[in-house]
Amino acid sequence: MKVYIKNMVCNRCVMVVADALEDLGLPQRAVILGEVDFGDQTISPPQLDRIRDRIEPLGFDLISDRKSRLIEAIKQKIIELVQAQNQEGLVHQKLSDYLTQHIAYEYNYLSTLFSAVEGLTIERYYIQQKIEKVKELLVYDELSLTEISFQLGYSSLPHLSSQFKSVTGLSPSHFRGLKSTKLRHSIDKL
Repeated sequence: MKVYIKNMVCNRCVMVVADALEDLGLPQRAVILGEVDFGDQTISPPQLDRIRDRIEPLGFDLISDRKSRLIEAIKQKIIELVQAQNQEGLVHQKLSDYLTQHIAYEYNYLSTLFSAVEGLTIERYYIQQKIEKVKELLVYDELSLTEISFQLGYSSLPHLSSQFKSVTGLSPSHFRGLKSTKLRHSIDKL
């Protein structure tokens, strides 16, 4: 049986959820982003309530309906794509192709559902995630803007700068000069 969990967006989240399940005495086969696999074990409604009570104070929610699970899967795949963008072959892969390869639905359906539920397009969500990654890289101050632009698959530095300014209201150079993590957002809050 699989249980789906909202807001589990990073490896630290996976560890926190796995620890919470251990505390509850619920052995799991695997915990990955947004999902817990209990294998052949069936989780009863009272056990689901215990899981919900344990993880909600930690900022996580159980996902019960199919559409919510699909929205969460789209978000997880976008986050994975942005975090792994500098890997071979991912920089220039179209978002629509990536999502349809990893989620067994037509892109038009995914796009329509995402927009209806989230109130923004998949592309806009993707841009927000990329800009948060740019902010992270700017705060680390290890790469030049040109290197960041290339790493995240932007066609040019002006394209990155334009998107960054439209989302944040600041130029990347100005943001880097501020050196403030207060201007960054947690990826699960986007």
